[in-house]
Amino acid sequence: MSEITKFLDIIRNEFPEDRLTYQKSIPTFHPETADEAGLLFQRANDFGQKIYITGFGNIIEPDGKEFEDTLVVKSDRLNQLIETKPGDYYVVVGAGYPLNELNSALVKDSFFLPHANLPYVGSVGGALAVGLSADYSGVNLPLSKYFIAAEIVDPTGKIINAGSVCFKSVSGLDIVRIYSPSWGILGMIISATFRVMPISELPEYENIKMHSIEHDKFVATYNNPGENNSALYSIKIKEKFDPNGILPIR
Repeated sequence: MSEITKFLDIIRNEFPEDRLTYQKSIPTFHPETADEAGLLFQRANDFGQKIYITGFGNIIEPDGKEFEDTLVVKSDRLNQLIETKPGDYYVVVGAGYPLNELNSALVKDSFFLPHANLPYVGSVGGALAVGLSADYSGVNLPLSKYFIAAEIVDPTGKIINAGSVCFKSVSGLDIVRIYSPSWGILGMIISATFRVMPISELPEYENIKMHSIEHDKFVATYNNPGENNSALYSIKIKEKFDPNGILPIR
């Protein structure tokens, strides 16, 4: 019996049966809460099991020998629109919520998120993880500009609530924003809170252009951070919170 088979037996005993599926023969876990994701990560640390976090699998699709001993953790069931606060200009959504459906939900309150109109076919969590950004009149406009708070499960299984919805508070912002981009190596985003904009400003953003996704650049920067403060900070967090290396760079 292989090591991952033994681990999957443990998972079947601790979680509802439907949480574990097989996609292209790769075992895939679908957490429905932060507690489930946290417990899974704890068990992975106990067992030394490698994990790969994905949203819809549109950017990197887990397949082939590289993933044969890996458990994929997918955010597709964390797909709720959790809360809208029109008076406070923010929305809270699950990491598995489709980004390109968000503005359809916000229009009733006369708000929008600029990046939700981009041709990105993927989840909110995936868009943050890959560092989705756009060109706005010659200026780089990252999705992380609007990313103000999150519920996150770190690599050890601890649930973290970082960031702030207050306009004047910056508590936790740096911790939140290192997750965009993080490509799933710093933990799993469970839900994300975005600052949204009044729909009267929509015409100003109708011509923004999506930038290409730069996974190779991220890996190169992570491996050779130089003086890149964001990369250096990410490495320190990675070393502290993923001591068993259950979330390797792919």
